[in-house]
Amino acid sequence: MSKNIYTCTLQDKETKARLGYIDLPHGRIETPAFMPVGTNATVKGIYHDKIKEIGYRIILGNTYHLYLRPGMEVMEKFGGIHKFSNWNYNVLTDSGGFQVFSLSGLRKIKDSGVTFQSHIDGSKHIFTPEKVVDIQNIINSDICMVLDVCTPPDIEHRAAKEAWRVTKLWAERSIAERNRLGERFNGNLFGIVQGNFYEDLRKESAETLSEMDFPGIAIGGLSVGESKEKFIDFVSYTAQYVTPEKPRYVMGIGSPDYILACVENGIDLFDCVLATRMARNGAVFTDDGVLTMKKAIHKFDDRPLQEGCTCSACTKYSRAYVHHLIKCNEMLGGMLCTEHNMTYFYTFLERIKKSIREGNFATFKREYLARFYG
Repeated sequence: MSKNIYTCTLQDKETKARLGYIDLPHGRIETPAFMPVGTNATVKGIYHDKIKEIGYRIILGNTYHLYLRPGMEVMEKFGGIHKFSNWNYNVLTDSGGFQVFSLSGLRKIKDSGVTFQSHIDGSKHIFTPEKVVDIQNIINSDICMVLDVCTPPDIEHRAAKEAWRVTKLWAERSIAERNRLGERFNGNLFGIVQGNFYEDLRKESAETLSEMDFPGIAIGGLSVGESKEKFIDFVSYTAQYVTPEKPRYVMGIGSPDYILACVENGIDLFDCVLATRMARNGAVFTDDGVLTMKKAIHKFDDRPLQEGCTCSACTKYSRAYVHHLIKCNEMLGGMLCTEHNMTYFYTFLERIKKSIREGNFATFKREYLARFYG
């Protein structure tokens, strides 16, 4: 039996937003929390020490990518990802299901597992639900995700139902493998809700996984190309059927509007590559929207990216200097933008938590979005 890892400390009176914490092997995470993505055991463009200094206590790695490079022999040699990457806090690893989904022309799904070709060298590999649990145990992940079947937003009900059937089968086998490992399994195995954009399948998937022996539940199959309205509708619809006793995680979302929609519906964890990817291309988040630092409007601007921000870009440099670095394709430009976006999102979540504590989350959400898009 998995242990209880989540405690809710405050429930908002107007919405389903809530405060709480998750106890994990490498420390406690206060929720709701945004998790930086470190696909290859690194958050691109920023030191782990800086991620820690900002305040983050959990980052993501990816099973698919780490399995291919550096490989499990290296991970075993170092005793897992924490020592290997000099990160002494929590790590969540995605199962690789989404990455295999994105390789649709190079993979084949059966009940037994999924066969795929490496995007690196074309070599053939097989992921079974058991193997994915074993890989994440070697990585020493604090939160491990089950192998699931992720589907695009435009498939028919019949195909979505089949994907959910396989996802359920794999979830059961993942639990069995975790139980077989017993005390040798160090992390916490989360189930993943699927069902595409069909309410009956979403409800069945959420209720079924909530009753299974998972300490946490992720809501998958969202932010895969559907409209924003459809995303919000299905987050709201699905979340109501996921047990409130377990932490809820929506995978792959990272813009302020999506984060606020998730928090409003009682979601505790979310992640996305958006903040770092946009930063590498010279785009930064502010309360007044996204700034594109390549634009000539910033050439003589002596203001910081965001007034009051504590990142290096804002406390040491001007918009004009960051603009110059981005225009010249200087590495420091992307690094400064990355630190800023990581700081911005951490502070954004702190502001959200403060609004829930003070009982005005709905007002905060409305006013924030009006300014951000204004």
